[in-house]
Amino acid sequence: MNDLPELYFRIRENGAAVFRIDTENRMRRIEMEQIAVVNTRNGEIKPQGGRALPDHEMARIRDWLRDRQALLARRDTDDILRTVDHLNQTAHWAQTRASDAQLAQVTDALLLAMHDLRSVLVRKKAERADPDQAG
Repeated sequence: MNDLPELYFRIRENGAAVFRIDTENRMRRIEMEQIAVVNTRNGEIKPQGGRALPDHEMARIRDWLRDRQALLARRDTDDILRTVDHLNQTAHWAQTRASDAQLAQVTDALLLAMHDLRSVLVRKKAERADPDQAG
């Protein structure tokens, strides 16, 4: 049981609950004590139970937070690249296999979503080209 990490991060929607792992008790059972809550969106770390966390635990939690935020950012980018693939597959489907009834069912929703996306992308690209015009 000595191979267990000192801290365990129970992933949740906006971060994680952080638990201290204890196997050094009389019964040799794994005990988990919640010591903090981490928010990946705003980077907040809230110790639980009115305690101050030791520097080494805070450092480990900050490392986990940094790594988790980087992973989530990579996943976001990967999701968008998959969306590009889906759009290409949708174009092929519309051109080669879709029936008139299927096209009638999806055309307006797709056109509106693509128009909205195009508008956002064009505006963001213009802002990057001329940061003084942002706002």
